[in-house]
Amino acid sequence: MSSVYNDPEWSSNMDRAMSRLFRPGIELKQAVDWLCEQMNDEDFSLSDVWGALTSVEFINEMDQRHLSDEARRNTFNPYPIYNAINKDCFTDGPTEGKWFELSPHEAGFTELGFFIETSLLGSKFQDGELLEKKPEMDMVKLEGILGSALASGEVIKEYILNWLKGLFHLGDVTKEQQSVLAVLDEVIAVTRNPTKIPSVVFDLGPLQGIPEVTKANRTLKLWVKETSPKERNRLAKRWSLEMIAAVETWTQSQRKGGFIDIATLVVKILWLVLHWEWGTTENFLYQQDRTAPTYLSSNERFHLMDAGLLMNVPYPAFLGDKRDIDLIIAPDYSAGKAFETLTLARDYAAEVKKPFPEIDDKILKERDWPKDCYVFEGKEEPTIVYMPLFNRRNCKDAEEVKAKMDEFSTFQRPYNKEQIESLLKIVKANVKNNKGTLLKEINKAVRRREKK
Repeated sequence: MSSVYNDPEWSSNMDRAMSRLFRPGIELKQAVDWLCEQMNDEDFSLSDVWGALTSVEFINEMDQRHLSDEARRNTFNPYPIYNAINKDCFTDGPTEGKWFELSPHEAGFTELGFFIETSLLGSKFQDGELLEKKPEMDMVKLEGILGSALASGEVIKEYILNWLKGLFHLGDVTKEQQSVLAVLDEVIAVTRNPTKIPSVVFDLGPLQGIPEVTKANRTLKLWVKETSPKERNRLAKRWSLEMIAAVETWTQSQRKGGFIDIATLVVKILWLVLHWEWGTTENFLYQQDRTAPTYLSSNERFHLMDAGLLMNVPYPAFLGDKRDIDLIIAPDYSAGKAFETLTLARDYAAEVKKPFPEIDDKILKERDWPKDCYVFEGKEEPTIVYMPLFNRRNCKDAEEVKAKMDEFSTFQRPYNKEQIESLLKIVKANVKNNKGTLLKEINKAVRRREKK
């Protein structure tokens, strides 16, 4: 979605907007060059890597615009609001600290009301004071954050590791460098499968004698003797990190450019994979103890991830007094059963004490074969028009709904032209078939607003 905003009037010509999906791909070298620029930033994370990979595989461009650029454009297109979650609060932190939104003007924590100018997100702050202004993240990195729920952790890990092996073929390498490649290849194999013990004897080439290699050899001896699966996994990770450190030590003694830059990049990415570090972002609330809760102000950085991991339709940004929404039109194109995102939003709203229309649980029995449109009318709450993608109008039964969900599942490579055109046809029909209901609810929302 972020890609179409390159066109300042995309919403007036959807055919032109969709044609962007069929552009020729971009060269891998463009993504590698971009990553080589980013890798020296202290906030470099797997979000940068995933953003570059999806730019090559899905979007067909390295979009280096900034979200804050949209603040200076006209208002012809819908106002973009992107959503993430704070990983540090995701599993066991307070609900109020989880949802994070980004718009052209501001970025911050939805429920707590802590925001900053979007152009300053990623800059260093301490106790509310700007210490160092850093470049705003571009759309490549933002797409990496927002798209990290496209697959499970294991799928993403495998994808990244396979891609790293492909980097080994970029350009010629010397015999000495081939030895370093063999070591990195072994580390990738172990990272993919920690039960695989590397060959005790393989050519270390220029790495021989580096202190970290000596440590790795000691770890390897312990690893070979160990029988506990948990301890073997721990030793596998330790061995990998020690070998990565050895390669990093070697690259620092070499002249930059060519293979050395590639090896440095691979080392940094492998370190990130082993630590599974995503969305590293400077914390603008760091040590702002007088106003921010300790769980947000105590760390120099927080980590942003795809909001779809919590809820795959971004209701939280549109609930409550801040935007004072009267009507939410919610086409649900999420994976999972119908009403899943809606009930998640209802439970979330209850937890943060925000109004949400009543949902009759009897309707949930229709989740396997839903209607194409439901209206959940609010009084003080916003009205929600909920529109499942696959429904009783375009599927003859629950089995066909399931088959369509499988065909267009999230966990696959980019859709081909035929799939995209098929989906567009279905989406357009859903809107056309419910035009009367949509216009009726829009008019009711207007009258409701006039009375406020």
